[in-house]
Amino acid sequence: STSFEALAVNSQWQPTLQGGGDPERLNGQRVTKDFFSVFGVRPFLGRDFTAEENVRAQRFVVILSYGLWQRRFGGDPSIVGKPVVLNETQYLVVGVMPRSYENLISPTAELWAPLGYDLSLSYACRTCHHLGEYGRLKPGVSPEAARKELDVISGRLVAQYPTEYAAPGMLVTPLQELLTQNAKPALLAVLGAVGLVLLIACANVSSLLLGRAMQREGEFAIRGALGAKRGRVVRQLLTESVMLSLVGGAAGIALAWAGIRGLKAIAPPNLPRLGAIGIDAGVLGFTAGVSILTGLLFGLIPAFATARPDLFAALRPGGRHTGQRSKRTARAILVGAEVALAVMLLTGAGLLMRSLERMLSVDPGFDPKNLITMAVSTTGARYSDNESTWAFWDRTLEAVRAVPGVEMAAWTSQIPLGGNFDRYGVQIQGKLLAHPEEAPSADRFSVTPDYLQTMRIPLKRGRGFTAADVRNNPLVVLIDENLARIGWGGADPIGAKVQFGGPDQPWRTVVGIVRTVQHTALDQDQAGQLYIPESQGQFADGGMDLAVRTRGDPAALAAQVRAAIKSVDPTQPILGVATMEQVLSSTAQQRRFTFVLFQIFAVVALLLAAAGIYGVLAGSVTERTREIGIRSALGAPRSGLLGMVVRQGLTLASIGLLVGTAGALGLTQFLRKMLFGIGARDPVTFAGVVVVLGAVAFAACLAPALRATRVSPLEALRGE
Repeated sequence: STSFEALAVNSQWQPTLQGGGDPERLNGQRVTKDFFSVFGVRPFLGRDFTAEENVRAQRFVVILSYGLWQRRFGGDPSIVGKPVVLNETQYLVVGVMPRSYENLISPTAELWAPLGYDLSLSYACRTCHHLGEYGRLKPGVSPEAARKELDVISGRLVAQYPTEYAAPGMLVTPLQELLTQNAKPALLAVLGAVGLVLLIACANVSSLLLGRAMQREGEFAIRGALGAKRGRVVRQLLTESVMLSLVGGAAGIALAWAGIRGLKAIAPPNLPRLGAIGIDAGVLGFTAGVSILTGLLFGLIPAFATARPDLFAALRPGGRHTGQRSKRTARAILVGAEVALAVMLLTGAGLLMRSLERMLSVDPGFDPKNLITMAVSTTGARYSDNESTWAFWDRTLEAVRAVPGVEMAAWTSQIPLGGNFDRYGVQIQGKLLAHPEEAPSADRFSVTPDYLQTMRIPLKRGRGFTAADVRNNPLVVLIDENLARIGWGGADPIGAKVQFGGPDQPWRTVVGIVRTVQHTALDQDQAGQLYIPESQGQFADGGMDLAVRTRGDPAALAAQVRAAIKSVDPTQPILGVATMEQVLSSTAQQRRFTFVLFQIFAVVALLLAAAGIYGVLAGSVTERTREIGIRSALGAPRSGLLGMVVRQGLTLASIGLLVGTAGALGLTQFLRKMLFGIGARDPVTFAGVVVVLGAVAFAACLAPALRATRVSPLEALRGE
């Protein structure tokens, strides 16, 4: 390829750091020598990797993150050149990355070693899809141009290896798009909600300023009579509006400063660059700009509406109480706009709430109650062969089952919703495909016999695993309902043979069908799933997840279960301790985050809309005091006066509800990607919003209406 300045490949790496404290499994990466060059960074201590170190025999050097260097090595300035022990193998520290370096590809990675890819290993296949490639484009080269060149190169590979690839073509994705594609819908929705709240607040302030300006008509009339030009009055009112907006912006910054910690606490961990969220010069400048802009834009309505009053009407006795029809119309329009915007926000919040409820009510395919999990790794020379590793899993399982309060326990190569996957293409005997990539995909679970019972995953047909399904007996496999449907349609798969992991892997007989488990996420369609007995694997899994079903609170037994594992081998790391209910809850974090923010904004919008209606009606009662007094003197009943004011407020609210509902029908389409189980035009949500906002509007009308009924005719007419 001629499109790139540099190219690099990486794979995930989870070594166990030993020595200087408890063993700790770390998240890391194995990378080719140009990896840091692609991202434009260099170690601030030591050096980068060399080409000679990128071979399997020479790859025992490591670069540390700044955080790991400080946490485990005390920031030792002489760390470069010193050995560290990873997986009971000595590595030489050759560098430390800068404190400012953010690993965007794998944010939790704390150390890096050369990839040293060995083509002779079993996983070195062209269809394994276990490596990531990153490149820095040359100046002037677009991603589309790079993709076209790579398509040509991939076409040559297809011609050279026709059985390995189904078709030519490569994906070229800008890094920013890759990092933000999952969080982008949520962030855009939050941005839209912020914008709506800002518009509602500005409309509310503009309405209040207009009402205040109407009360100052006499003042402006005197100014005009003394020679003040209209532009001078407009500048004064705009200055007042901008100053008010700047004070509000400053107060907002203070609230934001206090609220950032809470925002980070509820934000999902996969939110890009969560740690970088803060208030800096850019945020302060943006806030000042928005404050000035909103102060000018929303100060124009009261400024121009009041800058040229009717001198005769304003200066005659009682004239300032009459107001002007155009100003009252402007205030009514602003309040209607507030209500309409509030409808849009409340509808969005309602849809997200119902979507979250639907997602959390999804049956995960297992029973998460009284279930705790933790991950365990086997590292070191003593576990270099399969038999030793299998023996370790057996001994620890016996120790855990002996803990008082443990009902059942089992090992699995991956826990549902745990964020990991081990996926293969599945070949079905009698339905062999020419291209392996066209085979249906399935997640592989290597489990001990009691796993289904521990997780309470229902067996639909056939049989589960038994103690007889061991290494020397016929190889068996369980499949889920999804894979049975994809691979066999309506036919019976019991007794059929399947193969996964490549043409050199053995064939296994399907002995049972189990319920599909939500493994990737609660709101996503699942690939097929297959289960094999851990003792019949081609190799022993070096890392397993323990599932423990307890008779009481599972979290209360976590320490005892950890102690049982440590009693077998205290040098092996244990991490990821969590109840399955916590795991389930974490899968909804992004939706919950967006919903909580929408909920906050919707409540603010509701209060602002209520305040706007109240303010307009209160001002209207004040302006119409003389009229109300005359009506009362002529015998108008209190109920009539009450109904007159309430009707005025509900008319404004009704117009806003109609306009807002129409707007919400369009805007909620942008929330489609974030919804689950309901449509963007869910009638229950729309009806609920109308009822809630209508009730709030009615409550906001009552106080001014009751005040109107208490107007005394003598007080109202005394000024005459």
